[in-house]
Amino acid sequence: QVHLVESGGGVVQAGGSLRLSCTASGGTFRDYTIGWFRQRPGQEREFLATHHKSNNRAYYDDSVKGRLTISRDNAKNTVYLQMNSLRPEDTAVYYCAASRSILSEIMKLRAYNNWGQGTQVTVSS
Repeated sequence: QVHLVESGGGVVQAGGSLRLSCTASGGTFRDYTIGWFRQRPGQEREFLATHHKSNNRAYYDDSVKGRLTISRDNAKNTVYLQMNSLRPEDTAVYYCAASRSILSEIMKLRAYNNWGQGTQVTVSS
């Protein structure tokens, strides 16, 4: 079973950028689709982006297209989330998660059953 650890969170001013990392261990990385999610204060966890395990394509929620970019480095067992033009409403705990589900499910939270501990991102105005 894969174990995931997020890093790269912090405090940034509005308009700034951050790059989050999700590093996996304990499993065969190429067997997993890796997604990024966030949970804003008082809200449910939401899907942001995912990188499919075998077709090398990225999929995004419409709300973040153009500002967030997901990428994958199989040699480093790591998936990145580059976040640009950050806004105060992007303040949240950001999580990565692993899935072995079929393509039609990978933009849904229920497809993911291995989660990291999360990393806090705070965007100040």
